[in-house]
Amino acid sequence: MAVTEVPAKPVGTARQGLGQTSRRDAWWVAPGVQATVFTICATYLFVSGILWTPIFGTAYEVDGYLSPLFSPLITPDWLPSWISPGLLILWIPLGFRATCYYYRKAYYRFYFADPPGCAVGEPKVHRWYRMETALPFILQNVHRYFLYLAFIPLFFLWVDAAIGLRDHEGHLRFGLGGALLFVNAALLTGYSLSCHSLRHLLGGRLDCFSCTARARARHTAWRAATWFNVKHMEWAWASLISVTATDLYIRLLALGVIGDPAIRL
Repeated sequence: MAVTEVPAKPVGTARQGLGQTSRRDAWWVAPGVQATVFTICATYLFVSGILWTPIFGTAYEVDGYLSPLFSPLITPDWLPSWISPGLLILWIPLGFRATCYYYRKAYYRFYFADPPGCAVGEPKVHRWYRMETALPFILQNVHRYFLYLAFIPLFFLWVDAAIGLRDHEGHLRFGLGGALLFVNAALLTGYSLSCHSLRHLLGGRLDCFSCTARARARHTAWRAATWFNVKHMEWAWASLISVTATDLYIRLLALGVIGDPAIRL
């Protein structure tokens, strides 16, 4: 019986061995900072979205402000009190970010050292890594489908931001919480529109951008997506921080730790 050998990962031009490199710059600073920010935000969002309310009973909605981790808010009668409503929606943004092309590059570097940086050696054990052709990493290829789903909660984030313009008594107000909701929705929109899969969806698999009216329309859309895509990394980090900051603000507001400065009409 023939035995299929696992193909070895191609050897690059970097020196072999973890951290081996000819680079003289502080290449480890960027992945170190990114790992710190990502770990803090991801840990907080997991605790807030999944554990905080069931364990401590902390509200995720206050005075017309709804945490982005629970939007759209789904609270069926059959949902036990020990399960967070966030579980019913968070799997979409989680799947979208976890499979994101940029985030894959980032956390492959700072969590798996694969590689730690450009032209920097990685652990020798990685030579048997089959990349994204086998489980579990082959599941990264579902990213495009999470992109389609991501526009569902994104729509409701804009709706929630608009609702946040009025307090619980129905009075118009321009508060810091409302500003955070709008900024967060805008940054998440930029992150979604800058997605590589969306750019490919709009302009990929075309041999000619000017041959037909439809192709020219797709070219226009592709150029718009490219404008966002150039700053995809910045959109990714800014939106991650904004989601964390917005949820934390609403949680502290619900706990009475802070107030919401606002102009009320």
